[in-house]
Amino acid sequence: MFRTATCGELRIADANKEVTLAGWVQTVRKFGSITFVDLRDRYGITQLLFGEELNKVLDENPLGREFVLQAKGKVNERSNKNPNIATGDIELLVNEFKILNKSAVPPFKIEDDTDGGDDLRMKYRFLDLRRNAVKKNLELRYAVSRSTRNYLHEQNFMDIETPFLIKSTPEGARDFVVPSRMNPGQFYALPQSPQTFKQLLMVSGYDRYYQIVKCFRDEDLRADRQPEFTQIDCEMCFVEQEDILNMFEGLVKRIFKDVKGIDYTETVERMTWEEAMWQYGNDKPDIRFGMKLCNLKFPSHTFTAKHAALAGTPLGDGGLIAGEFAVFNDAETVIAIAVPGCSEYTRKQTDELTEWVKRPQIGMKGLVFIKCNADGSFKSSVDKFYNEDQLKAIAEATNAKAGDLILILAGTEEKTRKATSDLRMEMGKRLGLRKDDDFKLLWVLDFPLFEYAEEDNRWVARHHPFTSPKPSDIDTMINNNPKIENAAEYLKHPYANIKANAYDMVLNGNEIGGGSIRIFQRELQEKMFEALGMDEEEQQHKFGFLLGAFEYGAPPHGGLAFGFDRLCAILGGSESIRDFIAFPKNNSGRDVMIDAPSAIDAKQFDELQIKLDLKQ
Repeated sequence: MFRTATCGELRIADANKEVTLAGWVQTVRKFGSITFVDLRDRYGITQLLFGEELNKVLDENPLGREFVLQAKGKVNERSNKNPNIATGDIELLVNEFKILNKSAVPPFKIEDDTDGGDDLRMKYRFLDLRRNAVKKNLELRYAVSRSTRNYLHEQNFMDIETPFLIKSTPEGARDFVVPSRMNPGQFYALPQSPQTFKQLLMVSGYDRYYQIVKCFRDEDLRADRQPEFTQIDCEMCFVEQEDILNMFEGLVKRIFKDVKGIDYTETVERMTWEEAMWQYGNDKPDIRFGMKLCNLKFPSHTFTAKHAALAGTPLGDGGLIAGEFAVFNDAETVIAIAVPGCSEYTRKQTDELTEWVKRPQIGMKGLVFIKCNADGSFKSSVDKFYNEDQLKAIAEATNAKAGDLILILAGTEEKTRKATSDLRMEMGKRLGLRKDDDFKLLWVLDFPLFEYAEEDNRWVARHHPFTSPKPSDIDTMINNNPKIENAAEYLKHPYANIKANAYDMVLNGNEIGGGSIRIFQRELQEKMFEALGMDEEEQQHKFGFLLGAFEYGAPPHGGLAFGFDRLCAILGGSESIRDFIAFPKNNSGRDVMIDAPSAIDAKQFDELQIKLDLKQ
């Protein structure tokens, strides 16, 4: 046998045992007539000691980094112990060894603090995977997977595979398409999710289904996206929203316990989509810290008394900032946050924040600040436009205390709200309020069912077209024409106020899971498709199989899918899911290690009856 122990398991209790190890050479250190070698495998590192006789052999056949080595010998207590590794109390006195395979000099160091850049490590990913830092990421990923499967098995879920070669029904992101040789001119698509199949499984009576499944989307990439990614995909029948929330709170809490040793006992907070948007500026707020957004000037077309209560803004002409400051007066909206303990910011620091919001990624023209001094006075960048009482009123609206710094942005509603949300997150990061080891869960509920697509003058589904409206909104949806007669008046259309029976789970400002109670009646599903601009022929072509299934006793059902890669990244303290995928693509969607995608030969085109016409 190649080994009787691994490089991570031997301890002082194993002293004097004869063992055989096998692994990769991490380092070679020669001291006169003896040589020390650190041998590494998946489980750890063990120091090998080559005495005088074997040292002569090494002189003739020197070991190099990443050589594959087998070593036999006796476990010995080290005289110079290493407390930084688990095997640091022992070493192996080698009496026999064999070089199983030599290695070329690796292009970067196989160490945590490697000298290899991203591009180089992606090209040699098989070497990068040997690094301990990457190994820990994949071990965490496996632990999340194992915990998930154990929990869902205990809850009577059944792991059922669904097809990867399906029908193309692009509604959101673009599909990856696959030509069929046996059906010339026709194409499969790779699934963006197993959505329709898991609903069909509910119709089939498999009342608790799950998969940890690959999904595919042909879209532009960034740190948290890959063309192929993994979901924890789940569906249940004979359930209401509360059943789903309780079930999957339990799953995430179980993962916290199994993977991180965290006993998450607190109640998971819930808020509506409107509360999230008005108070935090986005639908996946990080609630580990405050700094809620305060709307100082209501936008003309959407603001209501209800929104005023959510945004902390008194209704009135111009809100709290009526005055002579043209920037605020001419803006559609003005939004502020109170940053705790930062009133002592210097001019250099406030100027740096101003430049930060002017960056193209944020896109604002400037930043107004108000310092809430310890003595109760105020100092601002707009002192000549607002008196002390007006500044005090703004401070009270934003819940600013003495010692706080109020930051204010102005502009169009959507852009300003997003920019203020980004600024809030940045200040939370700068103040150390977003710690990797601090976890806070949140449910966001009651999303709008539809969004208005101005360029097409039609409704689009905010989630997907199988999401059910809230029970109280079903009659509104069934009994109204979805067509928008006057684009300028779309907010007055009954569909604009329909709420989705949908829910997102948020962790530390990241959406980690989302789902809904599904439509299960044919009439309502057809009405949903009609609202999205599909005529009867298109509905039948794309989704006839699902509509037909709904005529055979489809049960009420709902589900949720977690972003598995994203969940692993958050638990591992990383901003990129790429760090937790064994063989990821780069930002251009390429696998530079195997050089994919790549051209295929003419014979394959002929077999597929496809002619390639690349436009120059």
